[in-house]
Amino acid sequence: MNGRPTLKDVAREAGVHVSTASRALNPATSSVVNPETLKRVVEAAERLGYRPHPLARGLRTNQTMSIGMVIPDVENPLFGPIVAGAESVLVEDGYSLLIGNADRGVEHAEAVIEDMIERHVDGLILATATRDDGQMAMAGSQGVPIVLINRTVDKGDVPAIVGDDHAGIALAVDHLVSLGHRRIGHVAGPSWVSTGIGRRDAFVAAMERHGLDAGPDVIEEAEWYQVEPGANASAALLDRHPDMTAIVAANDLLALGCYRTIRSLGKEVGPDISVTGYNDIPLLDLMQPPMTAVRVPHRQMGAEAASTLLAMIAGTEYHKGTKLLTPTLVVRGSTAPPRSAV
Repeated sequence: MNGRPTLKDVAREAGVHVSTASRALNPATSSVVNPETLKRVVEAAERLGYRPHPLARGLRTNQTMSIGMVIPDVENPLFGPIVAGAESVLVEDGYSLLIGNADRGVEHAEAVIEDMIERHVDGLILATATRDDGQMAMAGSQGVPIVLINRTVDKGDVPAIVGDDHAGIALAVDHLVSLGHRRIGHVAGPSWVSTGIGRRDAFVAAMERHGLDAGPDVIEEAEWYQVEPGANASAALLDRHPDMTAIVAANDLLALGCYRTIRSLGKEVGPDISVTGYNDIPLLDLMQPPMTAVRVPHRQMGAEAASTLLAMIAGTEYHKGTKLLTPTLVVRGSTAPPRSAV
């Protein structure tokens, strides 16, 4: 046989009509095919190495067999595992994943989403949601199924797969308190996204549970989830509280900014001022010192988002509302007992 095997080749090999082979190899119609015939067709397809062409399948089902994923910062390492998790599920069902980078703010995200819709993607996975978001209305008006990842919106019933930020921040605060820290600050993410306000509220709740100061004065909001804003926010925080012994950062890049500030003050991360990150992006174990961080199962997040979206497209049952994934704490060298407790 020359070239890629076709459906006609499979039908000929199995001794059935092409339409029968088509029904047998389509999960939506395979149940109507005689079990013995179905087995014969599937075995023939396996022998020949036949794989359905996504475009042909799309023409039959009025789909493009493509899913759009829009992320807020392609340079942020946390999105790699999310993309990998989603693609591992989508490829098994014959879908292609289109990635859109919306690193220039809300308007840019809306433009990227609009472009995805114009490309007739069959669904969208969005990591760009703001708390009060028009992106949902734009896609919803076009009838495009949506699943959110990593963030949620304040209103609406869009399915979302996110980490349990309340539990994650509590893990970090509890760990620092167990080491003897009492003067703990928080470098918060921007309050216009759910991860910023959610982790901030979680920090306040955890500190109050331990009877510690959680007023606005021990919290500094960073402009964005990057190293430089983290350095600026931690500098302001430590300027107000030079006796602070630990900082809970709202993500790993902000925590790296804290590293920069602490060193600029001639102090040592860990022994002088402990720092915790959030997400546990790759290579944190190679930092100096290795960073203690809350680990969120991002690959699982991407996989579950893709599975949810495929169920929505197929019209089958799926998890509605927000699904929280359980975080864990990975303890490394960036946290230590305060010198006053040693």
